[in-house]
Amino acid sequence: MHVDAGDTAWLLLCTMLVLFMTPGLGFFYGGMVRSKHVLSMLAQNFAVIAVGSVVWVLVGYTLAFGHADSLIGDLRFAGFGRAHAAVPGLDLHVPPLAFAAFQMMFAVITVALLTGAGADRMRFGGFLAFSALWLLFVYAPIAHWVFSPTGWLSRLGVLDFAGGTVVEVNAGASALALVLVLRARRGWPREPMAPHSLPFTLLGAGILWFGWFGFNAGSALATGGASGDLAAQALVSTQLAACGGLLGWIALEWRATGHATTLGAASGAVSGLVAITPAAGYVDTVGGFVIGLLAGAAGLFAVRLKFRFRYDDSLDVVGVHGVCGVVGTLAVGVLATHTVNPVAHGLIDGGGARLLGVQALAVVVAAVWAFGLTWLIAQLVQRTIGLRVSDAVELQGLDAAVHAETAYDHASFRS
Repeated sequence: MHVDAGDTAWLLLCTMLVLFMTPGLGFFYGGMVRSKHVLSMLAQNFAVIAVGSVVWVLVGYTLAFGHADSLIGDLRFAGFGRAHAAVPGLDLHVPPLAFAAFQMMFAVITVALLTGAGADRMRFGGFLAFSALWLLFVYAPIAHWVFSPTGWLSRLGVLDFAGGTVVEVNAGASALALVLVLRARRGWPREPMAPHSLPFTLLGAGILWFGWFGFNAGSALATGGASGDLAAQALVSTQLAACGGLLGWIALEWRATGHATTLGAASGAVSGLVAITPAAGYVDTVGGFVIGLLAGAAGLFAVRLKFRFRYDDSLDVVGVHGVCGVVGTLAVGVLATHTVNPVAHGLIDGGGARLLGVQALAVVVAAVWAFGLTWLIAQLVQRTIGLRVSDAVELQGLDAAVHAETAYDHASFRS
């Protein structure tokens, strides 16, 4: 195996960018909750970095990328003991340990997304226990099926450049199962639960946007030769999809209400970034922008479904990540072109309907597995150590009740 110094430096940099996304997610979500819960949101997102990393090193990575069969990996890489050995089926020009670290950050950010679904009402310890189990029984199998060359969906020919099914559809379906177990927040939807700090949310969205370049362009895994062209195209498509998502969301919002909100701009950009995740290395620049526009519209529509169907997805993980992940994954089957990636032949490229069918199958499989296993894990944690806080704790606020801290020093002044 030839190790290229430039490719290695690139992947290590992208690993750091993807890690940076998780604190960014904490700010994105933290601004959207009420002030009495903001520290709990930040704490969950920081703590899950530690839990996710340890679980990934111990057994998550080997289950996802070990070579056993098409369903799950073996234990050859447990504890990163043999993580310097080649990954079965992957022709890497970077140290396998660098690849393992890059994939670690994917696992971390995916489970962190679920903090948005259970915002304002999840027990800190219960969520950490849930996260460890979820990574083992939900994330690792889906990652093996799609990302590992030995996985059964990979062998069928599914195209998922950076995690449309593994990260986004998975998180969306899991979020729905989680909120059904947790039940709605006290007072939802009767009481107003407006974001307490939109500047926080915009800061978080900006960090996510920045880090997403490492997420998508880094998934080329190299920068030399054709891989360099692929990384550059993935970066440009990611940028245009975010722009399309932002513009699509606020245009429809403006038409409907007469206002373009900052929350809509942030949500639209993230919707576009979500949708381009599976497609970044398979579509051209125009295709990326089109996917972003579709995602902006789909995301705006999808976040309203929770009021119609009465599920309290606090910060719209189902609508933004789940639905827009489906949009992007299916769009690969239509817009993928061999001029960007020789393995990609969508409908517009004369590839017929087979790829679209495989993409749809991957969406259904990932969603069903994620929903079913997440519901079981959430029920297990809820019935043992507890996953939801008491009404009294929720009313007081998780910051003070759970962490014995507050984000702001609310002082009263007498004139």
